[in-house]
Amino acid sequence: MPYCLTAARHEQASDFVSRFDPRFWTVNFPRPAMAAVTTPIALGAADALRVDAVFYNAGDLIGLIWEAVDRFDHPLLAYETSRDFRGCRLSFRWRSGGVVPLDAIDGAVLTVEGRDETGEAFTAYVRLWNYAAGTGEDAAISLDFADVRYGFGSGGPPVWMGDVDRLFVSLAPPGYVPGSAAALASPAEGWAELTNIVCDGPGAVLAIGDVVVPPHGLCIANGYDDSYHLTPARLLRNVLQLGYRGAIDHYVGMSHYFRLSAGSATAVGGALNVACAAWHRDFAARARQLGFDVIWSLSFELLDQHCPAAWKQRAADGSAAQTGYTPPSALLSPANATAMGYLQTVAAAFMAITIAAELPPKFQAGEPWWWTRDDGSPCLYDASAVAAFAPVAIPDVRGTLSGAQLATLDAAGACLAGATAALVSAVKIAAPGCVTHLLAYLPTVLDLAARELRRANLPLGWAYPAFDVLQVEDYDWAATGDVAASATGLAAIKARLSYPAARQHYLSGFVASPGDAAEWRAIVDAAERARARGVAAVFLWALPQVLRDGLIYWAGDDEMDAFDDVLFPLALGRAAEVAPAFSTAIVAGSGGAEQRQANWAAARTRYDVGPGVRSEADIQTLLAFFRARMGPARAFRLRDPFDANATDELLGTGNGATRRFALQRWYGAMTRRITRPVAGSVSVKVAGTATTAFAVEAGGFVLLDAAPAAGAAVTASFGFDVPVRFADDLLTVSRATYLAGEAASVPLVEVREG
Repeated sequence: MPYCLTAARHEQASDFVSRFDPRFWTVNFPRPAMAAVTTPIALGAADALRVDAVFYNAGDLIGLIWEAVDRFDHPLLAYETSRDFRGCRLSFRWRSGGVVPLDAIDGAVLTVEGRDETGEAFTAYVRLWNYAAGTGEDAAISLDFADVRYGFGSGGPPVWMGDVDRLFVSLAPPGYVPGSAAALASPAEGWAELTNIVCDGPGAVLAIGDVVVPPHGLCIANGYDDSYHLTPARLLRNVLQLGYRGAIDHYVGMSHYFRLSAGSATAVGGALNVACAAWHRDFAARARQLGFDVIWSLSFELLDQHCPAAWKQRAADGSAAQTGYTPPSALLSPANATAMGYLQTVAAAFMAITIAAELPPKFQAGEPWWWTRDDGSPCLYDASAVAAFAPVAIPDVRGTLSGAQLATLDAAGACLAGATAALVSAVKIAAPGCVTHLLAYLPTVLDLAARELRRANLPLGWAYPAFDVLQVEDYDWAATGDVAASATGLAAIKARLSYPAARQHYLSGFVASPGDAAEWRAIVDAAERARARGVAAVFLWALPQVLRDGLIYWAGDDEMDAFDDVLFPLALGRAAEVAPAFSTAIVAGSGGAEQRQANWAAARTRYDVGPGVRSEADIQTLLAFFRARMGPARAFRLRDPFDANATDELLGTGNGATRRFALQRWYGAMTRRITRPVAGSVSVKVAGTATTAFAVEAGGFVLLDAAPAAGAAVTASFGFDVPVRFADDLLTVSRATYLAGEAASVPLVEVREG
């Protein structure tokens, strides 16, 4: 399978970047404040950045941040960790407006977080005005990190800059009151620009990953709620160099894009806030510059705490529809004309950004649906819906429904289709010729436990050609490798809406947490199946998870896995060498305290199988096997003489839905993924009872015929081989070796398979 996961850069290509490169700054702030850091093309230089901000409360404080550790780029594209700033000198021109000036009491402060000479954690505050020449809103600032000092004045004690985690430049609104939650009389918009950024001296240059993956045919999806704090230039560098091309499916989110009403954090008061607009203008301009299109995705949801009460879908008991996010989002009622008009205004604002950037307009209605609660009760009963189609009571959509209840679902579907049609119409007025997309999440809209719900959530009013492109995602099925459910769902939606393959996109993913990284195998497999179906485009969902887990995908098919399913032909005696190895970065502080970072989650084993070469016939067998594998080019199976069997290993715990479990071997609290079980060796128990109702899938997965009940332990016993390759391109053996009783050296190395 053409992918791998990487945790750190080792011998891959690298380059150098100036410390404090504008692309790698971030922002942070308390909600409901909002900020964006960009490197606008309009500034005309690679040494400049801009922060746009909006403040709603008197105590809002926004930070512009440089981190010593790159936590946001792909591991193969990240800059090196360097915590010692003592030799660096940083200078820049500061310009600002709408924020407390540099020379005022609450003007910009440089906060330093790190450890002192003894290893004790500290936080230091350095007033930037002490190092400025000019005015409070236009000044040249020079910082020599060998001599920066605490406090309001310039004569405080020096700040130790030898072990720093991050630097934080603060921006505050006029009338700032530290810690105050009082609402400002009106939202305060402010900005700051840092131009002519120069860093010199020892440590001024950092190594940075410069891997370039050839274009592989997949597109990428992204979400603004996950990336608002990064510069668009930084995100797009990752997208480009990881080989993604075509359109970027960009979800504008549900929590960071909107403008709030004056003096209120509980009602939406406009389309895009100033920070969001600035970020997306830069994103669109840079996307066009790099040859990407953008599909702007807008969902029918808003962060619950900011959503007007009348806009929310509601169940029969009056409770609002909420997603399971923390904090939750609210689902907007398609029957509420004000809510739908608001979405049309937002869509038009993004289309204006698209047109200004000279991008081809593309828009997606993202997962529009009527919410259903866990108990099966639909949320069709907000005041607007009741007025629009007088829904009858439906206590549980999973049961047998009456004619009147089915008619209610049909009416809800017609209402939903009408809302999306009005949205599409507004988009095409704002951007004539816009290509429209509908995103449907199959596990919900085709819920097998509530088959009639598709009347409301997959209305026939969406049938081709209501939209130009149908986009489908089924990440619950894709991530767990439930190929049968995916195939059934794709067939059902094609039969209902009639979009040909050439008018479909597929979004494959999503890996919710780092502990689920093994799911990438099934997700990549689902993407490959979609490509084989001939859909117009396949997207991985989503970029933040790709970067977090270090996913690398490349063009190819199964042959590109370069694995021959054959066993190493020589028997290994106990003289064979087995050497599990880890990769650990160890940094010693000036006080002797260590920081240790494990780059690998599991050991990678090296073997020397030379002691198995005992005769001339063995040499001939080994040489033939080496040639057939083209040296290290193709991997193969090896039976580890010391670790090849597992008994009653825990694969997972049932939740009533999951049927697919990965084989794994436990070593205390650590696990090892087993991808090459010995054929016929796998036996399975569910809640301690043996079962034969399962299949073993390629890659070391057990697929049970039925999902285990919640809390039921799934265990397995099995024999297994280790995927390995020859470590070197050169293999040297001779008759003299074995005739003299000496072991040849035949090094092998374990191959990671996800």
